[in-house]
Amino acid sequence: MSVTLRTSLGCTEAVIADDGTLNLFYHVAGILNEDLRLKFSNKEDEFDSINWDFRFKGHSLTLHYSIYNGISVFPTKTRDAMIKDNKAVIELATLLEGKLLGQVLHRNIA
Repeated sequence: MSVTLRTSLGCTEAVIADDGTLNLFYHVAGILNEDLRLKFSNKEDEFDSINWDFRFKGHSLTLHYSIYNGISVFPTKTRDAMIKDNKAVIELATLLEGKLLGQVLHRNIA
């Protein structure tokens, strides 16, 4: 599993899985909540998308799921994101990538 970075929203967006399922979204949310001890402050569940806001090292970020675009993380204030917010997305994406890859490797070895 490889995270892709893109800037089409006007900020740095880390695409966790461009074809991610709802199950994977909840799995990533579990990693954020349980492993990284992050709390979701706002949850918006729509018909075809989900946006859950949280804070990571003082930065407001959003975990996003879309049936069309998969799973991603980006600064909550997309167009008004500061450089520090974009760097926080990259740092978090690196952590998530490591945890998800580690879990896949562990399952394949076991």
